[in-house]
Amino acid sequence: MNLIIEGIQKAFFLIFTLDAEVLGITLLSLQVSGTATLISLFIGISVGTAVALSRFPGRQLVVSLINTGMGLPPVVVGLFVAIFLWRNGPLGFLEILYTPTAIILAQAVIATPIVTGITLASIQNLPVNLRLQILALGATRVQMVWLLVKEARLPLLAAVMAGFGGIISEVGASIMVGGNIRGYSRVLTTATVMETGRGNFDVAIALSIILMLLAFFVNAILTQIQQRERPR
Repeated sequence: MNLIIEGIQKAFFLIFTLDAEVLGITLLSLQVSGTATLISLFIGISVGTAVALSRFPGRQLVVSLINTGMGLPPVVVGLFVAIFLWRNGPLGFLEILYTPTAIILAQAVIATPIVTGITLASIQNLPVNLRLQILALGATRVQMVWLLVKEARLPLLAAVMAGFGGIISEVGASIMVGGNIRGYSRVLTTATVMETGRGNFDVAIALSIILMLLAFFVNAILTQIQQRERPR
């Protein structure tokens, strides 16, 4: 119990004193996961909407793959991204392994199926006749898709929160492709694992609390936007 109390005290000390290293790790975590979330939104909403509105051979298989991807183990993603980015791998020429860019890539791979799956379910849940009514009013197909996405904006905000929450807290992929390099590619989750391994449980608890506070504040802002948009 004393260890937990010491960890909480350490967390507030690091926060209020604006510890340079912890602040850098926190900002990098937010930057990396925020960028990965934006990438996953662009790809996930586009693919999810396209699949939801299309009928083609093998569609059920594609939907099954998307749903399976929503539960991708981060460590597996980290393994394959690391192989692709390895010196002799297909993308080795990019030379981005053990960099924040590699973490962004791995986290985007993790978050994209989550966003895609929720988008797919959200668009499919809209009334079937809605798209026909929109087209009957003279809208183009692009305008129709845009209006459907706007109509499904509340569950899509949930997709943002699910995607961000899934990657800000993951550690397997980040440590495998980022290398946990101090001052360069170390994020909150990898720093927590490192401090735990060193036996610095008070620092590890402090970093965990900062991570949870960061996730809470981001999701609180998104929830505020979502509830403001909720039909009354």
